Amino acid sequence: MTYRKPDYPIHDIILHRWSPRAMSGEPISDAELMTLFEAARWAPSSFNNQPWRFVYAKKDTPAWDIFFDLLNDSNKKWAQHAAVLLVIASCDTFEYSGKYSRTHSFDTGAAWENLALQGTINNLAVRGMEGFSYERAKRRLNIPDGYTVEAMAAIGKPGNKEELPADLQEKEKPSMRKNITEFVFEGAFK
Repeated sequence: MTYRKPDYPIHDIILHRWSPRAMSGEPISDAELMTLFEAARWAPSSFNNQPWRFVYAKKDTPAWDIFFDLLNDSNKKWAQHAAVLLVIASCDTFEYSGKYSRTHSFDTGAAWENLALQGTINNLAVRGMEGFSYERAKRRLNIPDGYTVEAMAAIGKPGNKEELPADLQEKEKPSMRKNITEFVFEGAFK
């Protein structure tokens, strides 16, 4: 990961967080998993609403197959070695008023990032995914109306990239990022 170079000084944990697919298949403890949720708990949110919800299944439990079957085929190739599969949802409204919250997804993204950074700190592989059935996730996991399914994630102990299918092995490295000038604009959007 040493080839990643920031243009401005940032903390190493931000620079070195990435989304590996190679996972060992080893279980992780409840304490390891709850530490990730604890990190998510402390994310900022509008009116301290904390709209994020995490529904998970550990490998070799009855719920695992339900979660695994939500994935598309390309994610199944590698996620089969995860220790935990996670569905991330957000409450669309404010608890205090019942009114729609425009920032429910934004706030949930902050909680997800805390979880992912804590995973990096704890030497876990954490990878978010969009390749799954959102509709089936909502239905099969009993996520009520008024909640938006945002994403899935796989969590596990790091594995060897050589155990991934050949097409994924070459992708198994931290990606680069756009230049700041491509997404930051002073005064008006350009």
